[in-house]
Amino acid sequence: MALASRILSKSKQLYTIQTILPKDNVIPARYYAKEAAPAPKALKGDEMLKGIFLDVKKKFETALGVLRQEKITIAPEDPAAVQQYANVMKTVREKADLFSESQRIQYTIQTRTQNIQDARTYLLTLKEIRLKRGLSDELGAEAMMFDALDKVEKQLKKPLVRNDNQGMSLLMAEFDKINKKLGINPNDLPKYEEQLELKIAKAQLEELKKETTEAMETQAKKEEFQDEQMVDPKSLDIRNFI
Repeated sequence: MALASRILSKSKQLYTIQTILPKDNVIPARYYAKEAAPAPKALKGDEMLKGIFLDVKKKFETALGVLRQEKITIAPEDPAAVQQYANVMKTVREKADLFSESQRIQYTIQTRTQNIQDARTYLLTLKEIRLKRGLSDELGAEAMMFDALDKVEKQLKKPLVRNDNQGMSLLMAEFDKINKKLGINPNDLPKYEEQLELKIAKAQLEELKKETTEAMETQAKKEEFQDEQMVDPKSLDIRNFI
């Protein structure tokens, strides 16, 4: 889980850098565990598509089953409601075998960077992923990492590649200094990930509240509903609409 929390956070979970530049290209099996199992080569295209469709359908139905049972309060301003929503979404992911947002981005990082050999291209790819996700670097860790890389490459007098053990050790030492300066403790990664999921949950609740309010406002403009008062979104039970 470490890599996702490092790059993705909008606060202190942004870059815990101990393993942000793995020296090999091995991707642990757990990164693939929640992807659909690859179809046998003998299967034809239609059969492969059918298998994918059935897998997605199963996950969708499982997710709906959870949402029909769990109460969600549309109140992003209420920390308890945000925590409850995050818990419900976690249950959905576990039962439907889906990635969390942290795991999804971590998987993206792993698959996008597995064949990158030099450290600079690796960091540039991480930056590209961060920007595409709309994530901010509030701590300025990204610039510090590039400065550290510049320093190491100047010492080595050559570009740093990820299988250069001596060079990577120098870079990791610089990254340790950055972690210390930013007050980031690698042991706190699970806590950082939990904070990230709560931020995502709050943002999703805010969007749900916005869409619900807009839908009710549109409905209220219709003549047959003009005598009815709009209700507070947090009083709605979305299970009645599934």
